Amino acid sequence: MKYKIEQYKSEKNKLVLLDYDGTLVDYAVTPDAAKPSAQVLKLLSGLNSKPQTRLVVVTGRRYQDIDKFIGHLPIDIVAEHGGMHKEKGVWKKQQLDAELWKKQILPVLNRFVQSCPKSFIEEKHFGFAWHYRKLGSKAGHMHSRELIRILEVTSSFYNVKILDGNKVVEIMAGEIGKGKAVRDLAGQNNYEYILSIGDDKTDEEMFEYLLPNVNADTIKVGDGRTFAKYKLDNVSDVISLLKQLTLLY
Repeated sequence: MKYKIEQYKSEKNKLVLLDYDGTLVDYAVTPDAAKPSAQVLKLLSGLNSKPQTRLVVVTGRRYQDIDKFIGHLPIDIVAEHGGMHKEKGVWKKQQLDAELWKKQILPVLNRFVQSCPKSFIEEKHFGFAWHYRKLGSKAGHMHSRELIRILEVTSSFYNVKILDGNKVVEIMAGEIGKGKAVRDLAGQNNYEYILSIGDDKTDEEMFEYLLPNVNADTIKVGDGRTFAKYKLDNVSDVISLLKQLTLLY
């Protein structure tokens, strides 16, 4: 990654976009257990304080939850896949709530929780997440395929997106997504260099949008096909890279 580090150092007016789960912290059995380490908090503060650098954490988490973890830092946050933005310490909705279709989808998810007691539902402003990390890999995969099939039928009358994530199935308003969120962020300034890092299928929207941008470097964490230009193996590698970036000045 030496080339990337030197490029980062030479460019001015930089935008750094970081996913949270699977990128800054390892996945945990429950979302509230994936707390950032003191080292991660220090690195985020350090990067954000660098001259001509804007740092944004871009996550699918509920805005209340990510705010508990990193909200005390003076950084901008995009939560719920772009549905909520925190800029200069203030949270703002980017879309209207999705109460109509949520009422139709919730009974479906409740049935799956009843049949899979180790799974649970996380409700967000703009959708739901059905978590099945506690299930065995085989059972979790089988039930998640069935849920996705049913959701595709149940939600066909609504403008929604179904995301097949890391041990989670999400359904959300079709107007939101990390790709649109990054487009909006990138359009706020004439950034000379953009660095985007993420691990999940939801981050592929980010990578795909930035793919034509010659001034953007995208990094996928972990295995799998990707629109990203580079790869890192795990969270530890991300931390090592961020540590090197903070030491450049």
